[in-house]
Amino acid sequence: MIKYDFETLIDRHGHDAIAVDDIGKGGPDKAKEGFDTIPMWVADMNFPTAQSICDAIIERAKHPAFGYFEPSDKYFEAIQYWHKIRKRVDDVPREAIGYENGVLGGVLSTLKVFADPGDSVLLHSPTYVGFNGVISSNGYNIVRSPLVKDKDGVWRMDYEDMDKKIRENHVHVAVFCNPHNPCGRAWTAEEIEKAAEVYRKNDVFVICDEIWSDLLMNGHKYTPFQSVNEWTKMHTAAFYAPSKTFNLAGLIGSYHVIYNKTVRERVEAISGRLVYNNMNVLSQHALIGAYSEEGNNWLTQLLPVLSQNVNLAYKTITEKFDGVSAFKTEGTYMMFLDCEKWLKDHHMTQKELVKLGWDYGIGWQNGDMFNAPYSIRINLASPTYRIQDACDRMDKYVFNA
Repeated sequence: MIKYDFETLIDRHGHDAIAVDDIGKGGPDKAKEGFDTIPMWVADMNFPTAQSICDAIIERAKHPAFGYFEPSDKYFEAIQYWHKIRKRVDDVPREAIGYENGVLGGVLSTLKVFADPGDSVLLHSPTYVGFNGVISSNGYNIVRSPLVKDKDGVWRMDYEDMDKKIRENHVHVAVFCNPHNPCGRAWTAEEIEKAAEVYRKNDVFVICDEIWSDLLMNGHKYTPFQSVNEWTKMHTAAFYAPSKTFNLAGLIGSYHVIYNKTVRERVEAISGRLVYNNMNVLSQHALIGAYSEEGNNWLTQLLPVLSQNVNLAYKTITEKFDGVSAFKTEGTYMMFLDCEKWLKDHHMTQKELVKLGWDYGIGWQNGDMFNAPYSIRINLASPTYRIQDACDRMDKYVFNA
């Protein structure tokens, strides 16, 4: 068994990483002199991936032909294996699995099955920026049902509001994020059942983004939306990828699980008309290397590190920064900071706060793009000492300056 190192910082400069290479070159501004930038704005990890992935790509690259191909049996078997050991689902038939270049492309193809431009689509807010872009730019009307925090600061769905918005806007398709990005909730089976009942009684088909489903912090569990009952199984298109889990976004490659044969055939017919929606041969082998026993070993070692980072950031934010609150992330490696009280107390705008952080090398992300005008999203997938450094800078140069 390989023992992985998640504490040594790898140098990503000049190695195809916008998280570091775009700073000062069309992306965010560089930090002040004397400060390096801790990349916490792009949703990829500052860790090396599993060796089994590199080995699979290298082994395939030894064969000097890269012609047209069809996905292999090993590709489908790897997905089935991964869903069984990591998602506790052992009934994913091969025919339910289909390739997608990306989750957003799959979301759009499925939307086209159930809605025309001008029709309304229900999403929760805060809303993942990718959904905002692809859904709106294709002419759909986004109807938002805000997530609300309970007395303990835990994000919850407002089922009455969901039902009201669906009926008022004649919604028949919804996009659901599980676990939720950017809020970090890992929805429980009971919560999903309640949401599904709202969708069921209003005849709403569900498009579920489950790309973060392997990244569960501090022992939290993931419940596949399709798994809670027979209705959800047949009225959901779920989308997955190894990219978030294994830091493979640059290789491109996602997949859907759609049990409903009619819906699946319509989705595949639409995506098939998009010539670009074809698998890269190296992406296929990367997935096979990821969804393996060694990939499972790598992830098992990674999750305690990410959990430690979540705990560190949450403790610092809640204990040291008056006027700033955060939900302790359950799923994803992102954390969402609510800075509303701090901003008002310090007579500062959201834009000014974001700039202040970047001046001191805190490479965080403005919450405006997630429809959260007082929030900031931070990426905690870096060596723990870098997260500590970021927290120290927030303390010294930003929130308690």
